[in-house]
Amino acid sequence: MAKPLLKIQRYFRRKPVRFFSLILLYLTAGSLVFLHAGFVGDNGPGARGGRDSLIASEMGSWASSDTRGLGLMSRVFKEKRRSGRRFGPPWMKKTRQEGLGMVGRGRDYTSNWNRALKGRNAKDLDDGRAKYIGCYIDDTQKRALRGVSFFDYKKMTVFRCQDNCAERGYMYAGLEFGAECYCGHKIQAPNASDSECNMECKGEKSNVCGGPNRLSIYRLELSQESARRYGSAIFKGCFHQPDNVTLALPFSAVIQNMSVDKCVDMCTEREKSLAVLAGDRCYCGFPTPLFSLHELEDEGMCLNRCQGEEFESCGNDKYFVVYQTQVQDNRCMDRHFLPTRAKQLVALASFPGAGNTWARHLIELATGFYTGSYYFDGSLYNKGFKGERDHWRSGRTICIKTHESGRKEIEAFDSSILMIRNPYKALMAEFNRKYGGHIGFASQAHWRGKEWPEFVKNYAPWWASHTLDWLHYGRNVHVVHFEDLKRDLFTKLKGMVEFLGLKVSEDRLLCVEGQKDGNFKRSGLRKLEYDPYTPEMRSNINELIRTVDAALKKRNMSGVPEEYMPR
Repeated sequence: MAKPLLKIQRYFRRKPVRFFSLILLYLTAGSLVFLHAGFVGDNGPGARGGRDSLIASEMGSWASSDTRGLGLMSRVFKEKRRSGRRFGPPWMKKTRQEGLGMVGRGRDYTSNWNRALKGRNAKDLDDGRAKYIGCYIDDTQKRALRGVSFFDYKKMTVFRCQDNCAERGYMYAGLEFGAECYCGHKIQAPNASDSECNMECKGEKSNVCGGPNRLSIYRLELSQESARRYGSAIFKGCFHQPDNVTLALPFSAVIQNMSVDKCVDMCTEREKSLAVLAGDRCYCGFPTPLFSLHELEDEGMCLNRCQGEEFESCGNDKYFVVYQTQVQDNRCMDRHFLPTRAKQLVALASFPGAGNTWARHLIELATGFYTGSYYFDGSLYNKGFKGERDHWRSGRTICIKTHESGRKEIEAFDSSILMIRNPYKALMAEFNRKYGGHIGFASQAHWRGKEWPEFVKNYAPWWASHTLDWLHYGRNVHVVHFEDLKRDLFTKLKGMVEFLGLKVSEDRLLCVEGQKDGNFKRSGLRKLEYDPYTPEMRSNINELIRTVDAALKKRNMSGVPEEYMPR
């Protein structure tokens, strides 16, 4: 017996690598056996109860920092599953085992780790935050859910849609075409067969997100509580009573113990975007030429204490207090490609960071037609800019985004809308986009590192040359200053629509004013605590501003806005 052991010992002395390899294989095998025992060991009731209590106590400390981990473990340790219906994620349904108090998705995820890693927030699972209602018909002219909506053709999930609707206090969330999310307080369409909601979610292949003109609708169990919190209702100001109040604001009711919450609540229930308080009467409606909200009055004219809330003003029979509810005005939401090929190509030209994407959003809402692009940006396409995928010469879009500034590129267009923005703001916006995405922010390391000075050195001259090239080579140029568009959106946007050769719909323009921000507005919460521009940078940029100002005036256009000019 000793001789074989001695031979083995001598062998491994000569081959130490093989010895350590054998040890490693032994330890790996032992680890796998141990892990397997942890998952499929004792399946008795006592063991399961102890394990569930252990998970609950351990996950309590994890919930705030790692909800994915909780979603995963809740699936791994749940032995019994119910098979769920296909058209309506079964994870919404509570299990019959009351002692477990957990919600399953109808599949055993112990055998599918990739999907388990996409686990939902366990807090949402436990409180039954949503219930699948069914598949419903949706009409682009008369939506089944008429609140806010948003699209993401790459990453849409059921949870994302529900969360967005719940945050805004809506009762229902609906998903359509695998990528579109609609919110509302009531369903205004008939049922359809569940088999017609058959499209997988773009960001979650294991769930269904409606179908073509079909909505998978969920009732948000927590939305009634959140819908009472109208801190998100926007105060629009004090306005004089319209000449024909019945025609301007067709729905009204007298409310006892009037308060802002009660009026906003009533108008939200009736799917109106404006809640108008006039003493003890509440009016609901939309902005129209009869009540455009363009002529603000002094707020002192509306001072009249609400009967139901001591510290709120409810206006009177002559001066109305107006709030904008979270209901989306759908009068400007329909968008299409041009019915016939455009005879002329119109550029929407700007230096990067000058608000081109925002201008596209406004033009699409105001005209009802998609805008195109000289480039292709998948993130913009996924957010609803469907013209992004068309070739820029297709003739199917109302205008084409471009940042180009060469003579050949400019002369390819028959006319252009030229967006100009304060270079100090435009440079910072483009730097944020370059290092943080369309609505993100560059990090402090980028601002304080070598990237920012190098960026200003290269991009500041381009800001000036871009404008000068379009003024020089452009055939028919309509100049719009970003700051003027923000200040007087109705008038400036109306001018842009007229330049595009389209009939202006004032109702549509008023609708745009109520949802002007779109999906590409930075929060503004992360502002630099210092001025990133050095005196040398400012001296160079100021000279560029003077050059552009002179070029505009030379062509009998108004110069740059006052805030551009060096002080």
